[in-house]
Amino acid sequence: MQPFLPRLRFKMVRSGLVGLAWLSVLLSGRDAAAQDASVCPDQLDADIQSILNQPSVRSSRWGIAVRTTPTSGEEGDWLYQKNTTQFFVPASNAKIFVTAAALNTLGEDYRIRTSIYQESTGKQNEIVLRVQGHGDPSLSDQQLQSLVTQLRDRNISQIDHLIIDDSYFPGDWVSPSWEAEDVQAGYGAPANSLILNQNAINITLYPQRVGQPLRLVWENPQESTGWQVQNNTRTVSRSEGESIYVGRDMTRPILYLDGQLQEGSEPDLSAIAITDPTAYFRDHLRSALTQAGIQVNQIQLETKPNSQVGDEIAFINSAPLIDLITEANQNSTNLYAEALLRLLGVLDSPQTSSALSAGAQAIPRLLSPLGVDSRGVTLADGSGLSRQNLVTPAAIVATLDGMARSPNADAYRNSFAVAGVSGTLKSRFQNTDVVGQLWGKTGTLRDAVALSGYLHPDHYEAITFSILVNDPALSIASARQAMDDIVLLLNGLQNCQENI
Repeated sequence: MQPFLPRLRFKMVRSGLVGLAWLSVLLSGRDAAAQDASVCPDQLDADIQSILNQPSVRSSRWGIAVRTTPTSGEEGDWLYQKNTTQFFVPASNAKIFVTAAALNTLGEDYRIRTSIYQESTGKQNEIVLRVQGHGDPSLSDQQLQSLVTQLRDRNISQIDHLIIDDSYFPGDWVSPSWEAEDVQAGYGAPANSLILNQNAINITLYPQRVGQPLRLVWENPQESTGWQVQNNTRTVSRSEGESIYVGRDMTRPILYLDGQLQEGSEPDLSAIAITDPTAYFRDHLRSALTQAGIQVNQIQLETKPNSQVGDEIAFINSAPLIDLITEANQNSTNLYAEALLRLLGVLDSPQTSSALSAGAQAIPRLLSPLGVDSRGVTLADGSGLSRQNLVTPAAIVATLDGMARSPNADAYRNSFAVAGVSGTLKSRFQNTDVVGQLWGKTGTLRDAVALSGYLHPDHYEAITFSILVNDPALSIASARQAMDDIVLLLNGLQNCQENI
């Protein structure tokens, strides 16, 4: 069976949104006329229950935790609780735990280094270089060119033996619990030690004349080499519907395209995960070296650790950690969270055979100093794609509150999307008083939706909240609408006793 990735029109996998990112077109926010109403705290139980009793969502399982954000080291006050200690699949809200643990453990200025070492061989004039990565998810061809320039500045014109060392993240680069469609898509790219260009290839499908197949354009034409394309798409009239299916073979470079776009409509942008990230890095590095006039006689791929790495002669540092965390939280870029999870795993357990497992086990313990009950957090990945992630709303709120009390409070809060302004919340809450007042983390899977974060009402103290919903027959649009209604309700809170 061809492993297609079904989606509605306008999906952009490049953004890295968890799960079926195409759903964002359905979930674009509140009606322009919606406005906040004043609410007393003692009304919350009845008003929230009224929202959850709507026919479209009342059969779903909800977990909601709301309390005032702690200040001056004091705990906040609970405002509302529903199933707060029950376990839910958090979707992309899993990133809350990963990014909090990373920031609290490593600090916002930490950088991930990619290095080139020159090894001594005992043979005169023989040059043996080792490229070693540590999982920088932001490494691109531009940074690769900088490494090559540093070699050229050292007057290196020939490399006798080049070792591509991809051993820093041992074990699975893709979670075994991910679904087949996730592994194929760009948002499910593998997290290895030498990530390049987010380990994804970007393509665009253009409609042509009615009856003709869609035209495939590779963002980087060189990356089309070696791919076999089975294009079963077609261009249709304006009266017909649109849908696009993109998939790739699980082991071979075969790209499957199906579906249809209307004549004259906007092109469709997609991304596919590469099948062999180490070879992908090797090919791009070899091309950059050749363009710089540096000859390479032999290249070796290595995935087993080697402590004898020689002298560092070139390196690239990632952007500060807070920038990587912001990409993970604000735009929900899965690969960044997966890389951070594995980085924490290796740093916590240097001898581990699985960076993925070590990171998943370390994070609940790393969050304990923030006051998070580790029993409320079970992770199977860093991004939230896995349905084996199980967390409680109470654990999410405790993590957010713990970070609010930490020295990294402002940096962490600002790493989230802002309602109506940025990231995955840019198109939500438009024309309401929540715009600019909510810093939140979204999450969407086929059967799970989440929204958690910090809300700053105009007439009430700051609020920390987590809203999770799981349902195999979930209406994503209805669930998202109910969540937005709850947030609008919370934003209208006021201290009614002061007005008596």
